[in-house]
Amino acid sequence: MLVHICCSVDSHFFLERLQKEYPQEKLTGFFYDPNIHPYSEYRLRYLDVQRSCKKLGIELIEGEYDLENWMEAVRGLENEPEKGKRCEVCFDKRFEVSAHKALELGEKSMTTTLLVSPLKSQEQLKHSGEAFEKEHGVEFVFVDYRANGGTQDQSRVTKEQQLYRQDYCGCLYGLSMQRNSQDRLMDEMFSPISNQILPASIEERIAMYEERMRLEDKGTDYRIIKQKFLNYRQFSCTLIKGKKEVIPAHAITYSTLPRKRAQGKIEYAIDDVHYMNREEIRFITLSTFNSLLKTSHTTLTELIFSPPSQADEQRLRKLLTEESFDLTPIIVVESIPEGKLTLKLDAKVYEDTKEQLRLLVSAP
Repeated sequence: MLVHICCSVDSHFFLERLQKEYPQEKLTGFFYDPNIHPYSEYRLRYLDVQRSCKKLGIELIEGEYDLENWMEAVRGLENEPEKGKRCEVCFDKRFEVSAHKALELGEKSMTTTLLVSPLKSQEQLKHSGEAFEKEHGVEFVFVDYRANGGTQDQSRVTKEQQLYRQDYCGCLYGLSMQRNSQDRLMDEMFSPISNQILPASIEERIAMYEERMRLEDKGTDYRIIKQKFLNYRQFSCTLIKGKKEVIPAHAITYSTLPRKRAQGKIEYAIDDVHYMNREEIRFITLSTFNSLLKTSHTTLTELIFSPPSQADEQRLRKLLTEESFDLTPIIVVESIPEGKLTLKLDAKVYEDTKEQLRLLVSAP
């Protein structure tokens, strides 16, 4: 039986139940989800499915990530709600490809882990599956593992197996509507030009889940814990001298301006820190930055495209302000500018939650 897989939270519990209910069947997992966006989130979900299938002894095949074709299929349905017409088209697209994969492999039946997702309509899935059974001759196996406490069991398995528990279905349109309704920053869509790994980003999660697989291979016991913290995202930083001379500048992490713009001039300096007469803005030179952090950036451009980690920049902030989460704008420039300055800084500080790996130490 070919089993279309959407994510480990749905698939691990679903596959365990299938193995018990269909012991005579050789199950083959097929991860085909071109709807998942961004691509880094797709890689994270596939990584966790790989681990899950390995634990269950199930062969896993990865389908093509053909996002452009998927977006073309749902064109005009971007504003449809969850469980609406866009989801129907999405199911049809994935069922069609899964049915062809089943035929290619010589499988006579198929099913999907979407059936166990509380975010999905089982009636929609059953309708799509039966339609493709008639068209392609591949039996669609409908099972309801949500009933009789199944959803609670699924939640228990998710916790016991420490599976990656995503908080949105997967597609760009669903994510946008969900974040808008929650009045939350859609930080899943941010990827800095520097490739710096940001706290609570998808990239940070991928690195953590890869590390946990290495720990499991070594037999090391661990737990994934959640931590609430103050997160930061910077969208743009521009420093202008006079009316239009743009000066290369880098705002270190947690630099914020309440109105995103301030004008003034530098009035004085204390210990290589230069103070502007607006919004407590401070300037340091690249030379001072390198000296304090023991780095060797030669130009501001190099610093902008290859900055140190946020943790290192927070360490610098504490050196300069005595507070790691001080929000004063601290701007790095190659040399201290004179005259009228305009700083445009668009950044956001917000409450967030991130996951961390903790090794378990046996009691003496």
